[in-house]
Amino acid sequence: MQDKGYEAVIEYDASDRLFFGRVINIEDIIVFDGLSVDELEQAFKTVIEQYLTDCQTLNKIPTPPTYSFDEATTTVIN
Repeated sequence: MQDKGYEAVIEYDASDRLFFGRVINIEDIIVFDGLSVDELEQAFKTVIEQYLTDCQTLNKIPTPPTYSFDEATTTVIN
């Protein structure tokens, strides 16, 4: 999953029926979750926008994405 150069890995917790993800190509810790793929995608876009807004509010330069993966990574947790 990608947005504005930021990439995330997605995992699925079958017992909670919840998708969750984390942004992987920056030093800051950014996590998000959703009950559906659509909800997860929206949550990802929202946290990236919030991260960039927070950086601007705090007069912090956002950490630029440091690398890119060509393929999505998916993990299933039982």
